[in-house]
Amino acid sequence: MAKSKKYVDAVRRYDKQKLHEPAEAFELVKSMATRKFDETVEAAFRLGVDPRKADQMLRGTVSLPAGTGKDVRVAVFAAGDAAQEARDAGADVVGSDDLVNRIQNDGFMDFDVAIATPDLMGQVGRLGRVLGPRGLMPNPKTGTVTTDVGRAVSEFKGGKVEYRTDRNGNVHVPIGKASFPVDSLVRNYAAVLDELQRARPASAKGRYLKGVATSSTMGPGVKIVPDARVDA
Repeated sequence: MAKSKKYVDAVRRYDKQKLHEPAEAFELVKSMATRKFDETVEAAFRLGVDPRKADQMLRGTVSLPAGTGKDVRVAVFAAGDAAQEARDAGADVVGSDDLVNRIQNDGFMDFDVAIATPDLMGQVGRLGRVLGPRGLMPNPKTGTVTTDVGRAVSEFKGGKVEYRTDRNGNVHVPIGKASFPVDSLVRNYAAVLDELQRARPASAKGRYLKGVATSSTMGPGVKIVPDARVDA
C-alpha cells in the first residue's frame, strides 16, 4: 500500500533505527501526528515468550493513570440489580437475552468493552464467534466477568485497557492521544511496562523485553530503549 506524503515526510525527519528514551520518543510521535483528528498513541512490546505455549500467553488489564483520552463504550450483560448497578455506573448498553439476540441477529457491535455477570455467561457464550475475533468476549482474566459490574464499568470508563500477546509474542497497547502532554504518555507507558514485567511468565527464558516501539495512528514507528528507566 502506498504511503501518504505526510507519512513519507515524517519518516525523513528522524533516524528510524535510533533507540530513544521514552520522553524523547513521545515528543517525536507527537510532532509527527499531523492528521486532522486526534491520533491514538500506541506502544508495541516485542516479548521473549512463546505464545504457542499456554503458560506463556499473556492476557490481562492495566489502568492508565492519565486515562485513554477516548470515550469508551461499555456493554454489560446483566439482569436485575446488577443491570441497574451497571446503568448507574454509566454503562452505554445493558441487557441479558435481549442484548445477546441484538448482537447475534441484528449485528449490533456499537461498544468497545463487554462485561458480563457469571450467571449470564451461558447465554453470552453463544456469541463467541462474533465477540472472540474482536477481542470482546468477557473473560475472568481481564475482569470482564464479574459480580461487581459497577466497579468494572467505572474502571474501563476511567482508563483501564486490556492487553494480550498476539501469535508472534507482541503486545500492542493504546496509551493515550497525540494531544496528551508528554509526561502523561510517559506515565501511561510506565504503567503498561510495569504490568508486563509483573506478568512475566516463569517459564519465559532469556531476554524478556526484546524491543519496544511507539507510533500514532497514522504515523511511523519510533523505537524506545527497552530497558530505559522510566520515572513517572
